[in-house]
Amino acid sequence: MTARKAKLADIGDIALGLPEVEEGTSWGRPAYVVRKKSFVHFREPRPDAVDPDTGERMDDVIIVTVADQDDKEALVASDGPWFTTPHFDGYNAVLVRERDLGKLTRRELEEVITDAWAARAPKRLVAKFFDEA
Repeated sequence: MTARKAKLADIGDIALGLPEVEEGTSWGRPAYVVRKKSFVHFREPRPDAVDPDTGERMDDVIIVTVADQDDKEALVASDGPWFTTPHFDGYNAVLVRERDLGKLTRRELEEVITDAWAARAPKRLVAKFFDEA
């Protein structure tokens, strides 16, 4: 049995399934937030993320929070679609393009989004969620 590939709609389904998550905005762009802190953010095209094939700014970049630099380095070094740019040096987040979500399984995406939520949500809320899971 093959695991289902992740889709764009999975991001909202997963994020909104976590405690106290709302759809919101961050820097004027769509985001998923927990207690006013974004953990998944749809990024505007920027000069630091250029498509190597077209030379155009990437217009489908998603920012996903990570707990720390070790998690960031592990995801970027993995075989997955995660990447970073110099703009994000020292910032606890990884990037992924919408077009590359299918390189992940839904389960892999769920794990990364849940970890992102846990990195931004209050510690008591995170503990309660994982105790009940």
